[in-house]
Amino acid sequence: MAEEVQKHSVHTLVFRSLKRTHDMFVSDHAKPIAADEKSYKLKMSVKLQTEYSPVLHMPILKEIREKSSQSDSYNHGPYDVNRGTEFSLGPVAFLEKKTFKSEESEYIITGTHPYPSGPGVALTADTQVQKMPSEASAQALALSLPSSQARHDANRTAASVADIHRHAGIAERSQPPGSSMAVMDAGGSKNSSLISRKLPTMPKPQWHPPWKLYRVISGHLGWVRCLAVEPGNQWFVTGSADRTIKIWDLASGKLKLSLTGHISTVRGVAVSSRSPYLFSCGEDKQVKCWDLEYNKVIRHYHGHLSAVYGLDLHPTIDVLITCGRDSTARVWDIRTKANVHTLIGHTNTVATVKCQAGEPQIITGSHDTTIRLWDLVAGKTRITLTNHKKSVRSLILHPRQYTFASGSPDNIKQWKCPDGVFIQNLPGHNAIINTLAVNSDGVLISGADNGTMHLWDWRTGYNFQRIHAAVQPGSLDSESGIFACTFDQSESRLLTAEADKTIKVYKEDDTATEETHPVNWKPEIIKRKRF
Repeated sequence: MAEEVQKHSVHTLVFRSLKRTHDMFVSDHAKPIAADEKSYKLKMSVKLQTEYSPVLHMPILKEIREKSSQSDSYNHGPYDVNRGTEFSLGPVAFLEKKTFKSEESEYIITGTHPYPSGPGVALTADTQVQKMPSEASAQALALSLPSSQARHDANRTAASVADIHRHAGIAERSQPPGSSMAVMDAGGSKNSSLISRKLPTMPKPQWHPPWKLYRVISGHLGWVRCLAVEPGNQWFVTGSADRTIKIWDLASGKLKLSLTGHISTVRGVAVSSRSPYLFSCGEDKQVKCWDLEYNKVIRHYHGHLSAVYGLDLHPTIDVLITCGRDSTARVWDIRTKANVHTLIGHTNTVATVKCQAGEPQIITGSHDTTIRLWDLVAGKTRITLTNHKKSVRSLILHPRQYTFASGSPDNIKQWKCPDGVFIQNLPGHNAIINTLAVNSDGVLISGADNGTMHLWDWRTGYNFQRIHAAVQPGSLDSESGIFACTFDQSESRLLTAEADKTIKVYKEDDTATEETHPVNWKPEIIKRKRF
């Protein structure tokens, strides 16, 4: 007969569970247990051998503790875990300070030179490197070299002075654990067995001249929501909340033509480079094709169920892509007006769409915080990017590189085509970013809802200028939003469409130099390593 299960009171079960929980998490709340010094030293010695064994043969830089007239020399000796020691890791632009009596150790920046300046070793062409390695380092070298080279290269202990000067000034992010350093002799010849691994660098930003306000163009009676420059660079077109489309002379800024036909705010315009057509879309659900020879509408593209917020033309195929508040993007055949594809997948307003000849041919950004890369042939999503935390209102394709950027209130992010591989964040523009523009020189512009405009170096993400232009007289200070911006075809002028009913034109400051507007950039440490 089976044994009866012993029954416990709820009180007993609760306190038994409580005791187990307390034992499990006692280390998180109780007084920390003192570390065992012997175990800690053993752990550090093992870590030293596993992570720094390739550079243990290199000279140890002894820190001067007292001011004296004698200069430092490079000392080779066995590593002592009881004293503070600093390693010089060749061209690495920082020293790792290890103090094993303390609980933690972290990387410390000492400048951009591979060795510390000041009262330390003066690096000149006459600097002598001690030729005799320690016994332990000689054995390490003998193990890593062929027998024929071991006897010849045993005296090679450190990087040459020429190599030091060659690498000076390069800010390095980190030293990968276990990477082998090249062994150099005084003449700078490189050992064939130990090849140095290229260290990850943080490139210095390219200098760009600052941009300044050049012209303010007035004429619209409502917010200017969109603009586009025609391929011949003679004129540009704007769409506004006053329901009109206006064409302006780019050189003089004078109004050439006004087109009426939309019954609500015009949210997108595009000029075709393949035909004399202008395309527009608006909050009245309409997508129109204008013949610029007759200045009238020749086609309507019916299908959107709500406001249309953006459109773009494919560069090599006669198709038009529009997106809007009905959470879809639609692909239209320009001539037949047929709805070729309805791109379904977003769960909120699709705010922006971009096209390119390569894959992915269509990229959309939505208020559902995602970016989708579409297969144009199949009409389906290839990849969904979910890195953003807030609405994606703007996308821009780089004119030369196979990359694109997305703008959101949380960050500007750069991506690599065709699979949307994340490149880097451009943080700092803490506002609702409505528009992005980039030119071939690598100048990225981000325009925001509060009227601010940030200028970035595309390659490094360095923010080299911030602009907040004054609003047009007669407008409220709150009406300083930037809704659209673009470069002209020569990329020497920047056009912005703003909430104060004006179009502003910017150009580079010709008087600026690297001396008058220096690059105020400092390298950063990405990760602080703790033991």
